[in-house]
Amino acid sequence: MNRRHFLQNASAFATLTAIEFTPWQTIGAVARELDDFVRGPTVKDHPLRQVSKHVWMIFSPDGFPSPENQGMMCNITIVNTAKGLVIVDSGASVQIGEMTIRQIKKTLKKPVVAIINTHYHGDHWLGNHAYVEAYGKDLPLYSHPGTIKEIQGVQGNLWRTLMEQWTNQATLGTRVVPPRVPLEDGAELKFGDVTLRLHHYGTVHTPYDLCVEVLEDKVMLVGDVAMDRRIANMDDGSYVGTLKAYDTLEKTGAQLWLPGHGEPSAKVLQWNRELFEGIYRSCEQAVKDGRSLEDAKAQVLQDPRVASRAKETKGFDSNIGKYVSLAFLEAEAAGF
Repeated sequence: MNRRHFLQNASAFATLTAIEFTPWQTIGAVARELDDFVRGPTVKDHPLRQVSKHVWMIFSPDGFPSPENQGMMCNITIVNTAKGLVIVDSGASVQIGEMTIRQIKKTLKKPVVAIINTHYHGDHWLGNHAYVEAYGKDLPLYSHPGTIKEIQGVQGNLWRTLMEQWTNQATLGTRVVPPRVPLEDGAELKFGDVTLRLHHYGTVHTPYDLCVEVLEDKVMLVGDVAMDRRIANMDDGSYVGTLKAYDTLEKTGAQLWLPGHGEPSAKVLQWNRELFEGIYRSCEQAVKDGRSLEDAKAQVLQDPRVASRAKETKGFDSNIGKYVSLAFLEAEAAGF
């Protein structure tokens, strides 16, 4: 904790200890009082970018959270409809949510009418706090039922704490505001001139990922099912499930893939497919041959689909060992 945060905490404690609590004051009310005093710094404005007729985004250039980027690591997508704005993935903090609200008020000048969180990793939903503050507690917050349960359970406070640690407390003041309206595979949300179709393919990046198809624009918002120049965290996921999901996604007719991390393009799935094939199939072969994890890693690094992407993939050197281990374990389990 730096000096600024220490002084903020000290001030908050002194003030709160002076409050004469009355019976109607709840723990939640005290928490809100504390948030008013202990709060991370404002996030600088990031520009809006239009990627199709109805789809805008705020691009995040960084792949991982840090004190310098204040947790700004996930793309934020805005679908501009006749009924208002739909936010897909709200960012990693209340401060990031507030920054997005500033930007859309300046450029799009419409209210936010719904939020969709693609999965339970905190960089995709912790910004919900800002939107319920700005647009009211009745704002619809959508996600897969499994994601809702996870955030209401362990994942909610876990991700809030992790984001504070990774950013040196830049995200302080963010409250856990889980999505609450469930969406299943095939559900459609209509907002005037825009229809959003939801896709769920089982365990991919997590067991509950949603992809959001903007039908009129032929754009697919894939969350972390696919990334650009970054390997998706597979701790909760499946390589086989991801590759199967790509097979199905490619049949939807979408022409532009907008990932949670990296640049949107028509080749996002292709980039990910080849990288994941290089990792998983090499491990699969090593398991079939009875070779060790170390041998599998060497084979992965020699695979041209992996080697050609090593230099341009964020976090490659620090994460490839873990990703190979996960692929090896999945291949072993599949072999039984």
